[in-house]
Amino acid sequence: MNSADALRSVASGIALAIAAIPAAWAAGNTNSFYATLGADYSSGTYGQSSSTTIWDVPLSAGYDSRLWSFRVTLPYLHVSGPPNVIPGIGAIRNNNPIGRGLGRLLHGTGVTPPAQTVTSTSGTASGIGDVVAQATFHAIRDNASQFELDVTGRIEFGTASANKGLGTGQNDYGAEVNAYKGFGSAWTLFGGLGYTSLGSSTYIQLRNVWSANAGVNYAMDASDSAGIFLFFQQRPSIYGYSRQEATFYYNHKINRTWTLQGYFLGGFAKGSPDYGLGASARYSF
Repeated sequence: MNSADALRSVASGIALAIAAIPAAWAAGNTNSFYATLGADYSSGTYGQSSSTTIWDVPLSAGYDSRLWSFRVTLPYLHVSGPPNVIPGIGAIRNNNPIGRGLGRLLHGTGVTPPAQTVTSTSGTASGIGDVVAQATFHAIRDNASQFELDVTGRIEFGTASANKGLGTGQNDYGAEVNAYKGFGSAWTLFGGLGYTSLGSSTYIQLRNVWSANAGVNYAMDASDSAGIFLFFQQRPSIYGYSRQEATFYYNHKINRTWTLQGYFLGGFAKGSPDYGLGASARYSF
């Protein structure tokens, strides 16, 4: 069983990092490198008076083997909406006096105006998001019983601009355990628990969060699979909201090297977008 890529956006969160796993238990465990390019869109109010829309274009590179999997993701973000909504976190209290729209507020001068003169209730900003590096240890991978247990460690580097409202500017550290159980050649049930230490800054105060996921994957044949993924996460601050989402996804393997993936997400809590959708293409070599 080969781990599929994460469509790394606020809409999908960690959902597709787990849910898009093919149920091909008997396909072998050959080593492989891969690269993935995706595009994701989400929209939601996050408990605010106006909506926030997020475009995310993630570029990933990784390596899979029987014992370990590694992945690094570099996203490019375009965000429109209130500065209190941060991609990947949702609505929080953002005390940064610049807020979102740094380029517009600086008027191209490259000089930060005095804080008391810079206020922004909404804006649009683009730039590099947080770079994510993760490693997964396949602690148990038994094709005979169709059972797998994975342990993942993750670092999200604070490379996204805090002044643009694209991130907090701080590193986040996470760990999760996920289990998968196949039933015959078609069905796979999966679920897991995660814990993330969210980095706080001078302007944004966050707390650590627990998360949980569960879902089912159905392999129609050797090339096509689909499923549903449920995700929950605690609220990241006393001013934020929990996340509750359901993601429907579809995978199509064109050949030995190319795989396509698409998804649609619906949010059921203020910490989640109202809806999201996206697609990605993976090249293995």
